[in-house]
Amino acid sequence: MIYHIPSIFVPVCTALAIWHQLTKYEIPELSKPSVIMRDRQRVEEMIQSMHRAGPGGLQVISDFDMTLTRFAYNGQRCPTSHNILDNSKLISEDCKKSLKELLNKYYPIEIDSSRTVEEKLPHMVEWWTKAHNLLIQQKIRKDLLAQVVQESEAMLRDGYKEFFDHLRDLNVPLLIFSAGLGDVVEEVVRQKGLFHSNVRVFSNYMDFDENGILRAFKGQLIHTYNKREGALLNEAHFHELKDRHNVLLLGDSLGDLTMADGVQNVENVLKIGYLNDKVEERKESYLASYDIVLERDETMDLANAILRHVSGGQ
Repeated sequence: MIYHIPSIFVPVCTALAIWHQLTKYEIPELSKPSVIMRDRQRVEEMIQSMHRAGPGGLQVISDFDMTLTRFAYNGQRCPTSHNILDNSKLISEDCKKSLKELLNKYYPIEIDSSRTVEEKLPHMVEWWTKAHNLLIQQKIRKDLLAQVVQESEAMLRDGYKEFFDHLRDLNVPLLIFSAGLGDVVEEVVRQKGLFHSNVRVFSNYMDFDENGILRAFKGQLIHTYNKREGALLNEAHFHELKDRHNVLLLGDSLGDLTMADGVQNVENVLKIGYLNDKVEERKESYLASYDIVLERDETMDLANAILRHVSGGQ
């Protein structure tokens, strides 16, 4: 026997299907108290567009220090990749003192919302150049880096394993642009068992001599506010990803906003900014620049939720 559904039910069924589709992919993490947005509708539209394209159209571009790593734990600042080395037994007390003086001088300039990027640039070059020169003078041994990382208090954000493993399982590229020390960044990720084949790091790498002693740094200096140049220099790598038009960008500074500038034929760049420090005085500038701002959020919860949504629960 064939049953005919009255036409009056068709619009109702269609509406129910649409409602089910919308509720099925809700992202509760967008409503967390730590999450603020200047234009929620635009954010949701981008996420839905990325969902329709699926993981095959996605690439993730992220900063490392204070983005993939925690800013603080139990009220104490967590070390950056530079700090891991700066605070280690490989560095003399005099050198530690000099590096601390550089931090106290230049970090306030880095996060000063009243200064333009152009005003900050020469100061950042001075900071990184002086710090690298101090490290070179220490004659650091390559074979001791793994031990230094193992003994450090480096911490990735809560939910990091799901983030890295899910990207691997979806075959989504994770490009890490770091103004830190590439050798240390890689070692942190490797010791967590997360250096999967889809992960690529662009950073400041040490150049060791034939005896494994640090003698210089390779290539162009990468600091907080010149990641655009780093992105464009690696345009050939982005060309390999030319069919991935959607970008999930994660950063913790205004300098991280340009990390996706090398992406070709981009459709959506969803920018998520971790606002870790000087929250009230920097909030407006972050809201004006990032699509989503996370206030003192030490987790990967939102990024993981978006990945689950984009992948349709894969």
